[in-house]
Amino acid sequence: MREPVDLRRQRILAAVQARGTARVRDLADELQVSVVTVRRDVEELTREGRLRRGHGVVRSTVPARETAADTAPVAGDRVAVVVPVRHSYLTETLHGARTVLEQAGVRMALHLAPQASGAERPLVERALADGADGLLIAPRWRGRADEEADHEWLAGTGVPTVLMERRPWRGSALHALDSVCSDHWYGAHLAVEHLVGLGHRRMVFATRHDSPTARSLRTAFTEIAGAHPLVERWAWTLVAPEAGADGPYSADETAELPALMRGVGATAVVLHGDVDALMVVQRLAEDGTQVPRDCSVVAYDDVVAGLASPPLTAVSPPKAEVGRTAAELLLQRLAEAPGSRPGRRVELLPRLMVRGSTDRSTE
Repeated sequence: MREPVDLRRQRILAAVQARGTARVRDLADELQVSVVTVRRDVEELTREGRLRRGHGVVRSTVPARETAADTAPVAGDRVAVVVPVRHSYLTETLHGARTVLEQAGVRMALHLAPQASGAERPLVERALADGADGLLIAPRWRGRADEEADHEWLAGTGVPTVLMERRPWRGSALHALDSVCSDHWYGAHLAVEHLVGLGHRRMVFATRHDSPTARSLRTAFTEIAGAHPLVERWAWTLVAPEAGADGPYSADETAELPALMRGVGATAVVLHGDVDALMVVQRLAEDGTQVPRDCSVVAYDDVVAGLASPPLTAVSPPKAEVGRTAAELLLQRLAEAPGSRPGRRVELLPRLMVRGSTDRSTE
């Protein structure tokens, strides 16, 4: 999927601010787009007063953010960053981490894990063999079995390691590993309270059950909707039945969404993530259901939700801030003696971005 223009421009801004000056051709290579595309983005950012153009180079209009004293750079360190390939959500997380590392003068080596179970381990082993001193990682973990298979080796890398948007279960081999995550329970809470506040009493939740985030969201929605005094009826389903790696599932849990909504009498739906939400809105329109007149829709991720028609209300996890915080935590670990501080689990709160896809229901 092509990267949204606004996200690409944010990446350009972050890269230029981190360095002070950057060549247009280098930016094009890093973003894997044409030089013409970068020039067009730079022209628009210059008109907005956010960048200054030179001959073949771009300059920041604001000074780079100073790094906190307790994350002072460690000369010669190199950090390996391992994330899944073609994962738009983690793209913002990655660039948040990159900004912090570049400002600290720490080299970053990016490794993209293919879409296969266990793909991260050989990449990490190669990075360590190449001399990486620290690791930022977001394993794909399609199911619990994938996660269990990674526990032992990931807990024993021998270098400071911080998980991004991954929270191992209690008592596992990775329980004490540093991690920085969005509080997805709070994100689910924001979505439910928003819809209830608009008068919705029956709703459907759909997640792509092939990631730790999807599993966390299912647990959260089940708890929140099940206990809410104003939610009369709700159901959960897989937004794409083929995504379920942890089955077997009931008929309702793999039902076509429009049919399940009719069965529940739902006037609202929450969907993880954005692309699936956009596709569902299109399917609802084909089924004669208009958004938001007949049904309110909330997306979860907020990567491209604002580009839909109508723009989708979305829960927006602090994706870039997760990367920044994870990188800052790793820099602290690199600068201190091993074991001098206890492990940390950092949770950051999502926000609700209200747009045109939610409206007061008619009962």
